[in-house]
Amino acid sequence: MSIWRRVAGAAAGLAEGAHMSGPVRGLLEAFAGHIVHHDSDSNAQHQVAFTIGVIALGAKMAKADGVVTRDEVIAFKEVFKVPEGEMENVSRVFNLAKQDVVGYETYANQLASLLKGNRKLLEDVLEGLFHIAMADGVFHPNEEQFLAEVSQRFGFTRTQFNYIKARHVSAVAKSDPYEVLGIAPDIDDDTLKSHYRKLVLDNHPDRMIARGVPPEFVSLATKKVAAINAAYQELAKERRI
Repeated sequence: MSIWRRVAGAAAGLAEGAHMSGPVRGLLEAFAGHIVHHDSDSNAQHQVAFTIGVIALGAKMAKADGVVTRDEVIAFKEVFKVPEGEMENVSRVFNLAKQDVVGYETYANQLASLLKGNRKLLEDVLEGLFHIAMADGVFHPNEEQFLAEVSQRFGFTRTQFNYIKARHVSAVAKSDPYEVLGIAPDIDDDTLKSHYRKLVLDNHPDRMIARGVPPEFVSLATKKVAAINAAYQELAKERRI
């Protein structure tokens, strides 16, 4: 079943529950797995949790610098590759999250709980949010604060957050290739090669789908792998390996 059909089911649940408990509770119930648990496939559950989680946090992310720009809206659509026929359901979740009074911390905590033990998938969520934040070519301090807080609630250290950030800011500013790859400068050549191969493998579409990224979202890896390749090539040239 397409991820968009599952999201449509969640959106329908929001609509049904709104008259009883309001959009906030309805969104959180869907976000926390009320709709998801009707599907016994754990991978499908992760896919819906990933999708609704990024939609909700993406809505909060787009407002982090005080204004939702056209570039950020375009970036959101790029991350999700939403078919025209499903945009209404996605917009319903997006707008509920954007307008409600619940802070992004609540959404981040819910997603961290849902995906506990699936650390790489939480990293994939963070990558999508970075893509939205960097869409206008400016990394606003409020956006960085937002992402750092989400990262912490996902269980990442500040150093790990900086590694993820480096892969994205490298597109608009010069970044340390060691930070982009998440390694220390004193790493030996053989370990560097091995680490690089693992990073590329971890972001292969089959690996991403296996950990719960819906097939519709594997394009998220393109920008990440490009940054990883560029950083490795810079170090390989420098080290003559």
